[in-house]
Amino acid sequence: MADDPNKTGLDRKLISLEQEHERRDWAASLGCTEDQLRMAVQAVGNSADAVRKWLAGHK
Repeated sequence: MADDPNKTGLDRKLISLEQEHERRDWAASLGCTEDQLRMAVQAVGNSADAVRKWLAGHK
């Protein structure tokens, strides 16, 4: 996903693991480590809602 600060709609709904700052920001936002974030995305895909639910059951 390209870094375009004007396109934020999908950025709030889909998690991208490709860029370090996005991993760091999502991990901080979700209260998890980057490794936990990677595991969640691998388990349920890149939907932020699905990742939140997965993390809630695995912390």
